[in-house]
Order: sequence, then structure tokens, then C-alpha cells
Amino acid sequence: MAEGDPHAVTVGTVTALDQINQWPVSTAAAAWIRGDGQTRSAGDVHRVFELASVTKALFGYAVLVAVEEGSLNLDQPAGPGGSTVAHLLSHSSGLAPEANDSGRSAFAAVASRRIYSNQGFDVLGAALADATGMDPTTYFQLAVVEPLAMSATSLEGSPAHGARSSVHDLLLFCRELMNPRLIDRTTLETATRQFLPNLVGVLPGFGRQSPNPWGLGFEIRGHKEPHWTGSTNSVRTYGHFGAAGTFLWHDPELDVAAVALTDGPFGSWAAEAWPPLSDAVIVEAVGT
Repeated sequence: MAEGDPHAVTVGTVTALDQINQWPVSTAAAAWIRGDGQTRSAGDVHRVFELASVTKALFGYAVLVAVEEGSLNLDQPAGPGGSTVAHLLSHSSGLAPEANDSGRSAFAAVASRRIYSNQGFDVLGAALADATGMDPTTYFQLAVVEPLAMSATSLEGSPAHGARSSVHDLLLFCRELMNPRLIDRTTLETATRQFLPNLVGVLPGFGRQSPNPWGLGFEIRGHKEPHWTGSTNSVRTYGHFGAAGTFLWHDPELDVAAVALTDGPFGSWAAEAWPPLSDAVIVEAVGT
């Protein structure tokens, strides 16, 4: 962010985000932002990283734009029989995690289990293309990237995990989540409310969760244990993490959001390091 920007990142002598310097990765950057616009960062906020599955939160937002424009409807059929756009967004379509050699494959009945599915987002991308006449990359660019001036962000390949971005750009996205301009606030509230809240399923990297709440494009913390956010994050916290060692969350009760991007794959280090970072961010941001 440029000098003189009223929302410019401020960096203290020692901050909660300095924890990233102890992570077993070559490069990392992180930041938090409050609803009043105050931010703090560590690392190079302009460096571009692979987002992995954090892509789902951004692409899901593009789908919400399409819903608001009338190109898509959350209740319209998409995916296996009985499945809708909302089921695909919330990993409740019954699709298996990945397509197999014979193509798209169902793993369970619709709305019976929370099955985290990359192929579900690929099917969602195809539905978006059919509805808008644009490929998913182009629509994502026009619906989210350009309006939010996320100049370092791009989607290359799968809507499930193909985006690249910077901490700077993801802070712009967090501001949109805090004060939506691209969609109506009621649409965002719907997307960040638990959809089929009692479904059981596996949260990748953290095991079986009962229940495993999810919104539309966003994972919701709920009462999951273990979890990648902090113990002091509210149950309404929503966001996503990725296999590239990346995460983004927004806690609407505390009006705080945080982002971390790395060049190291998700592993046990992240499961151990991310919760205390999030707790420290909350102490610092809420108390500042």
C-alpha cells in the first residue's frame, strides 16, 4: 500500500505477526485488518503466492456476484441429480473429492455428508460459464478482481485451487467482506451462514468434524476442534485455508480479518502455528 494511504499498513516494533518468522517456510507474509481500516503486516505484502484452496473463497464470491446479477440461482440444478449451486458451494453435493478416470463421480447422496470436493468447484465453474457465456477465469476477473483493484490476483486453471495473489490484494478482499460493495450485505450474510449445519464430514488436515459447518464458498468455524483458526475466534468466523500454506479468515463478531501466505505446503507445522497466531492477532487488533 502506498505511503499516504489513509489505510496504509503500520508495523510496530514487535507484533503478533512476527510469529511468521519462525515458520518452517522460505518466505511468508501476513496481515490483519480491522473494520475501521487499521492494518498491520509482516513480510512483503506485494509478493505473489499460490493460494491453493483459498481460491474457493474468492471464486465463490464471484459466483455470489453472478447470483446477484441474476445469471445464476442458488437453488438451480448443478452437479449430480438433486444437487444445486448452493450444494456445490457448500461441499454437500455428494461429489467425490476429485474426478476419476471415468469423469465426474458421486460419492454419497446429495445433502447427506460434507465431502470436501475440488471437482465440485470445477462443476461450479462450468455452470458459471454456461450461465454467463464467459469462461470462469474471465468472469472472476471482471466480477471480483477488477472492481476491487486486486491487480496482483489471477486465476489460472481450476476454480478450486488455481488462483495467485498477494497479501495486499487479499486485504482488499477482506475490506469487501467487512463492507460489501459488489454484492448486497444480505447475500453475504446468507453465504456466511451455516448451510445444512448438521452435516458431518472431514475437514482436510484436521480430521472428522461432527458437525462440519460450511457456508457458501466459505468454511465456518463453528465449534470445530481441532481447527486452523484460534481458540478466541468466534464461532461465526469464516474463511478458508489452502494446501500452499495459506489462509484467510474474517471474524464478523470481532470485526477483524487476517491473511497469511507462504511458499511452504500445509502440514503439521501449520496446524500448530496458525491457531496461536490467530489468537495473538485478536489480542493485538481488538486491543489496539
